[in-house]
Amino acid sequence: MKDRVFCLCDMVRETGFEIHRYHGPGHMEKVYENALVHRLRKRGLKVEQQCPLRVYDEDGTVLGEYFADLMVEEMLIVEAKAAKAVAVEHVAQLLGYLRASRVEHGLLVNFGAPVFFIKKYVVSDTMATIDGI
Repeated sequence: MKDRVFCLCDMVRETGFEIHRYHGPGHMEKVYENALVHRLRKRGLKVEQQCPLRVYDEDGTVLGEYFADLMVEEMLIVEAKAAKAVAVEHVAQLLGYLRASRVEHGLLVNFGAPVFFIKKYVVSDTMATIDGI
């Protein structure tokens, strides 16, 4: 499974870079999200857009629901941004999605800056780490 996640991360990185090279910065976030969904599905991947993720309290009570931009192959959350720069709030948002969903791997992708940005985050039961890809 770990090899599969790394392969998916590479595919998202390559696809995101192609999208950024073609469209450049300046569009709304939804345009980049839709482009990622379209191109990843063309590559044969299962991609769920605006994937609902429930947040539970310690006793199992549902506290709320998030909507992750993309869930790829039911094992990778992708959060797309169209900002001038990635902010700590963007990282916190993705880490919250990972914790809520119990999915270990996530990518934060920013199309809004002149230089394409992507960073991988891994959340295990003990800690959150950052992998450079």
